[in-house]
Amino acid sequence: MNNRKIIKGRVLSFSENPFKHYFNFNSLLLDNKHIYVNNGLIEGIGDTPNLNPAYDNAERIDHGDHVITAGFVDAHVHYPQTAIIASWGKRLIDWLNTYTFPEEMRFGDPTYAAEIAERYVEFALHNGTTSMASYCTIHPESVEAFFTAAADRNMCVVAGKTCMDRNAPDGLRDSAKSAYDDSKALIERWQSKGRAHYAIAPRFSPTSTPEQLEALGALWAEHPECLMQTHLSEQTDEIAWVRELFPNARDYLDTYETFGLLGERGLYGHAIHLEPREMDRLAEVGASVVHCPTSNTFIGSGLFNTAGMMAREINVGVATDTGGGSSFSMLRTMAATYEIAQLRGVALHPAQLLWLATCGSARALHLDNQIGNIASGMAADMVVLDLASTPAIAQRSARAEDIWEEIFPTIMMGDDRAIAATYVAGQRV
Repeated sequence: MNNRKIIKGRVLSFSENPFKHYFNFNSLLLDNKHIYVNNGLIEGIGDTPNLNPAYDNAERIDHGDHVITAGFVDAHVHYPQTAIIASWGKRLIDWLNTYTFPEEMRFGDPTYAAEIAERYVEFALHNGTTSMASYCTIHPESVEAFFTAAADRNMCVVAGKTCMDRNAPDGLRDSAKSAYDDSKALIERWQSKGRAHYAIAPRFSPTSTPEQLEALGALWAEHPECLMQTHLSEQTDEIAWVRELFPNARDYLDTYETFGLLGERGLYGHAIHLEPREMDRLAEVGASVVHCPTSNTFIGSGLFNTAGMMAREINVGVATDTGGGSSFSMLRTMAATYEIAQLRGVALHPAQLLWLATCGSARALHLDNQIGNIASGMAADMVVLDLASTPAIAQRSARAEDIWEEIFPTIMMGDDRAIAATYVAGQRV
């Protein structure tokens, strides 16, 4: 069986980080290219129809003037919150208690967990998102459901059981021991199985006792190949709560650092209201932070400092934060990233926005050797963008004087109609 394909379109790939001060945006030209795909991997990119005779009988797919870029990488989601996305008007703690926790209690039911996992990954793929890092619930069944749904589609994903042993309702708390035991068993079952990657996941310091944080820190030390994902400094009242719960901590980040939960493979969601020491430590250890712009505006959390983080060479990913975020679309996430940066006095270039949603998020997840770019040896996870998907976008892009003027309206106004095709490991989904 010939598993080779030649996929043609205007190809966008990155050879450098466009946040570097010397980056030449004019070097990113979108020319018509042929992407040579073999057994789910990109084998090469060329100007001519054939790379070698092995492709003589390959399937050929021509996307015309559509732009082909790496599939979007959503670096922070809560797939169990899919059904409650866009729930009205609460601050973070109220929102969790009113909407999130009651919904998450349903995920002990494997059938319901599987239904929502299937629904979520289909929504993501429909919006051009081919990889994501998701929190599950305290229930191992929720982890099984998510990894299974992703594996059925051959998706590269990160996920883990969310751990909480306090400040959560009855039926939605585990313990220090069960968090450790359940997470360890799930690591052994799923870590690096196919395209699955495990993340140890204390929800955030307020919902974990020091004993649980210590147990999860010990587990991470035993499995340093895993990622660790949690939340950090999302809202000011949350930070005040952390100070009450951990009176001896130097700051919010210290509540993780004390228990061995600060490291290079750590993912810290939101990270809006950081102290100078926290910024220093994140940079020193090479940790990643994840910007969730639609969530931060929807719940009124604050304005993330994208340019400041990048200037400190802190790894930054971007994310929808389903369902605190108000959209499944990474195009909408890029638009909100631009808008929040504008409120901080910085106009991010379209290339920087696309880089954050692909290469940047993949790097934050330590998967940039596999996903997040169109390059030889990478997985053929790709999204095809129609830059004239609606009349309003079409009339603006038609006036563009360069490719970035042509792409920017799709970033700012695009939605699932702009997704002409999505490929996972070379298979159109």
